[in-house]
Amino acid sequence: MVEREVSVTNPLGIHARPASLLVQTAKGFKSSVWLEKDGMVADAKSIMSVMMLAAAQHSKILIRTEGADEGAALETMAKQFSNNFNE
Repeated sequence: MVEREVSVTNPLGIHARPASLLVQTAKGFKSSVWLEKDGMVADAKSIMSVMMLAAAQHSKILIRTEGADEGAALETMAKQFSNNFNE
């Protein structure tokens, strides 16, 4: 298992489009991917779970991955945050 803390820098936070992008990205990996905010853990492969985090701008998110391609999954998920979800 590997993990990394990232910040939500997107001014609108994780709204529907970024949540969908995160889910699509997570589903591209065999590893399990979780997002954690303020003690609430979300399955990154579930749109409802990700939306329930209600992550606004400046929120701290812990990305946790576990599985055969966990390193690649972590890097790719973190890149979505650093790229502001391509917005």
